[in-house]
Amino acid sequence: MPRRHMKRDLFKRGKEEMKHEKCHCHHHRACGVYFLGFIGAAVYYLQQSTGFWNGVLALLKAMVWPAFLVYKLLGF
Repeated sequence: MPRRHMKRDLFKRGKEEMKHEKCHCHHHRACGVYFLGFIGAAVYYLQQSTGFWNGVLALLKAMVWPAFLVYKLLGF
């Protein structure tokens, strides 16, 4: 019988802890900004590509566009 009470207590404690957690919505906004940046970078790099493999490279560059941005800013 104590085992059943232990499970019930653990479940109750977990529900109470979840009530006190706050939503961190800033994470979702950052993902949205990164996604818009990815789309913009993909369009920019794809317009400059001349072949299939250059297009694949353009999509790879679009995924890491923040690294290019930081590199240029630090070089400035």
